[in-house]
Amino acid sequence: MEPVTLTTGRLLLRAPGPQDTEAVLAAAQDPDLQRWISQFPSPYLREHAESFTEHVVPDGWTNNSMFTFGLFLPEGEELAGMLALTMRALGVAEIGFWATKEHRGRGYVTEATLAVARWSFTHLSIDRVEWRAEVGNRPSRAVAERAGFTIEGTLRAATNNKGVRRDCWVGSLLPSDLGLPSTAPYLPARPPA
Repeated sequence: MEPVTLTTGRLLLRAPGPQDTEAVLAAAQDPDLQRWISQFPSPYLREHAESFTEHVVPDGWTNNSMFTFGLFLPEGEELAGMLALTMRALGVAEIGFWATKEHRGRGYVTEATLAVARWSFTHLSIDRVEWRAEVGNRPSRAVAERAGFTIEGTLRAATNNKGVRRDCWVGSLLPSDLGLPSTAPYLPARPPA
């Protein structure tokens, strides 16, 4: 698939490319991002940013395995964060996101999460978006909850963060949570309350 560009009230969501390598490299120096994002090497070097913008992002779009969006402020395209949907199973994608230190607490990631979830439900035939975060990553959980994810529980030793197995929270967002139809019927295990 060719990369898609989405817009929200305050953001331009587009695939980051080589022109964004410096911004990604600068953002990735944040110790909070390196602590909580298991895919971030520490230290995060130029070659990591180049690999991400030149290979990981375009390859994910090309083979429909990961759809990565940079969260840019429309004026000057300043990087405010990153969001990716990774395909996990038929009709199921996992969402991951982060905000730059300068732009945290402004609701940008929640806004982008909702826009990308809507797009995935209506254009990718996704019926479940999963969110996972290491237990203790309260900012990530707050974004998921504000976006309407149902927190489903804690998975023991379900994430590997730099060689250490850690527990993680898991949640989900379904098309019906946003008033959208599913591509497949859903039969809940118990009647809704």
